[in-house]
Amino acid sequence: MTRWHASDDLVTRYTDGSLPEPDAWSLEKHLESCGSCAARVSRAVRATAAGAVVADVRTAVLGAAPAAPARAAAPTASPALTSKARLARLLWAAGPAVRGAWPPAVLLVAVGAIALAYGGGFAGARPLLLAIAPVVPVAGVALSYGAHADPLHEIAAATPSGGLRLVLTRTTAVLAVSLPLLTLTGLLLPASGAPGAAAWLLPGLALTLASLALASYVGCRIATAVIGGGWLCAVLAPPLADPGANLTARLAAQVSRCLDGASAQGGWAVAAGLCAALLVVRRPAYDRLEQR
Repeated sequence: MTRWHASDDLVTRYTDGSLPEPDAWSLEKHLESCGSCAARVSRAVRATAAGAVVADVRTAVLGAAPAAPARAAAPTASPALTSKARLARLLWAAGPAVRGAWPPAVLLVAVGAIALAYGGGFAGARPLLLAIAPVVPVAGVALSYGAHADPLHEIAAATPSGGLRLVLTRTTAVLAVSLPLLTLTGLLLPASGAPGAAAWLLPGLALTLASLALASYVGCRIATAVIGGGWLCAVLAPPLADPGANLTARLAAQVSRCLDGASAQGGWAVAAGLCAALLVVRRPAYDRLEQR
């Protein structure tokens, strides 16, 4: 049962846009269950200039309604147009990273690793690739979601497909591009004492889920910077700080410690599961993500 009603001042400030956002959210939630306040707000909105525009639009829409059956009888769109529309929706859902410069950047990483190995004679190309590969999807997620990446972010986030569902859709697109390409590249590189080419897949998934879970607290950009930067420091700093042995051998040994073996992979599997569980718990936070 409703215990309070919106004051005239609150309604006035809401209609002219001067009410702070948290108070506006509270009022909108109250209007869902209070018919009298909803009617007062509706009358106040109709009295504004925006209300007159909305009324004109409503009249135009209702006036065009009888023409709907005629349009329904018109020939359907061609299969080619339908396919183009589906492709456009798929590219929008995939996100700015997959549509923009990110796929060429991933391809550049792959080609660069092969060029270092066979053109430059660098024996540590595979360990270096395995060190960098887990943060590639993390960076793709950072470039796929948020107002900084998508000019339509606020509109997309407000749709039923927004929030965590949209984030996971774009994350899947990022993983679908990076996982096969970088794994195939690893197979083409000399082993040089490094783990197998697919050893980075589970750590990459765990780091991506960790970034998404942390993003529910601090936003995508900060979360991916913390997770990606932390991984690079953990895997690259020890070899660079130890002057006693060959850099390639030190890098391969450090990558093996982080990625190779049942214990390491088991730890990454547990980490991925925990991050996925935390992400489920934090799902409501994505309804307001990137609006803070």
